[in-house]
Amino acid sequence: MSSIISNERPPVDKVISDIADYVLNYEIKNELAWQTAHYCLLDTLGCGFEALTYPACTKLLGPIVPGTIVPNGAKVPGTSYQLDPVQAAFNIGAIIRWLDFNDTWLAAEWGHPSDNLGGILATADWLSRTAIANGKPPLTMKAVLDGMIRAHEIQGVMALENSFNRVGLDHVLLVKLASTAVVGKLIGLTRDELINAISLAFVDGHSLRTYRHSPNTGSRKSWAAGDATSRAVRLALIAKTGEMGYPSVLSAKTWGFYDVLFKGNAFKFQRDYGSYVMENVLFKISFPAEFHSQTAVEAAMTLHKKLKALNKSVEDIKSLRIRTHEAAIRIIDKKGPLHNPADRDHCIQYMIAVPLIYGRLTAADYEDNIASDPRIDILRDKMFTEEDVQFTKDYHDPEKRSIANALTIEFNDGTRLDEVVVEYPIGHKRRRDQGIPVLIEKYKTNLARIFSSKQQQTIYNASIDFSKLTSMPVNEFVNLMGRG
Repeated sequence: MSSIISNERPPVDKVISDIADYVLNYEIKNELAWQTAHYCLLDTLGCGFEALTYPACTKLLGPIVPGTIVPNGAKVPGTSYQLDPVQAAFNIGAIIRWLDFNDTWLAAEWGHPSDNLGGILATADWLSRTAIANGKPPLTMKAVLDGMIRAHEIQGVMALENSFNRVGLDHVLLVKLASTAVVGKLIGLTRDELINAISLAFVDGHSLRTYRHSPNTGSRKSWAAGDATSRAVRLALIAKTGEMGYPSVLSAKTWGFYDVLFKGNAFKFQRDYGSYVMENVLFKISFPAEFHSQTAVEAAMTLHKKLKALNKSVEDIKSLRIRTHEAAIRIIDKKGPLHNPADRDHCIQYMIAVPLIYGRLTAADYEDNIASDPRIDILRDKMFTEEDVQFTKDYHDPEKRSIANALTIEFNDGTRLDEVVVEYPIGHKRRRDQGIPVLIEKYKTNLARIFSSKQQQTIYNASIDFSKLTSMPVNEFVNLMGRG
């Protein structure tokens, strides 16, 4: 017995058309969004410059075929590479994300919206160089900031109510989605073409989260977003050729995204697209650590000072209680051996132990020479985590979005230190005034890692002033950051 299946073309899923209409039509007016995007750009580039000091990252960079140079191609900041926009997006995206130090968005799904800069900057630079070669005006950096705000919004609003990690999919799916939409606008897709491109992003294969979790935690988590944003550029360019899309890619029975990958559930939305996400994004300013641990690391730094004042060391500690929120337990509560830096920067116990012992937590502290210190694992074994229901509630509250952690040390003699509670990290919107000066210092430090004093000053002068930056052609700005 057979049933008749209608082959009538369905209307476009509203989720897809809403994204396309937002990208093409929404006017960004909020000054805080523009200001925050400016700081986000500086911080994101700075994270990439620091990553260039790590051979594990730089070995992945450059053209696919060594020696290839693309006339009018996009340049990769901090390097001598000039590549096609797809490979340039991978390069830029990889350096941005390598050290887990760029911005963060926490909701039902987690992620790092500035990962999208890989595709945005590569495309804008390539378009600008091509335009100049054809006697046309280039894009300005305002177009890059505009793209960042929109990409942040798409990724962040999708993440508010929709947990991809609970079905085993990695959050870079949202990087691919947001980058496809924004890059599609940059290359001039029509509404129909943009809808096709967005549908292709959902049809595409999606990364599993297994490389972020025990027992498989590994370095792919450092280049997965580069892969996603470069794939987005490719899909947008495919749509530009007139390639068809798939209007009910989400809702189609049996074969659509919802039925295949989302347990039959449709996406839910808390708010319309605007500029909310950029306005409220979380900056990682002080510590290159998975964001759910940021306040725990800050609390550990405070406790390190208290230990020194009492003339005590970590050897005097009998136990350490970590009172935290559910997401931190699910993602970074980790016992047993830690096999590599990617494993360590997703272990809350490790990220507490290092600052308690050394009074710091830097990217270098995840490397083997520090991890081999036996005091770290001894101290990890003395830690235990407890969920605080109110912390979890405040984490999801759109008016708070706290990322609270509290640490209590008990000594071998039975005495205890007062619990140290930190609800909001320094990169939170509620601590923005305190955080921005530190962010600027972080940017200066990262410029100094790879550029001469003269070039540092040139880049800083061109980038720190909002009006000067937004009126600068993209290619000129990127040229300032060239090497070799």
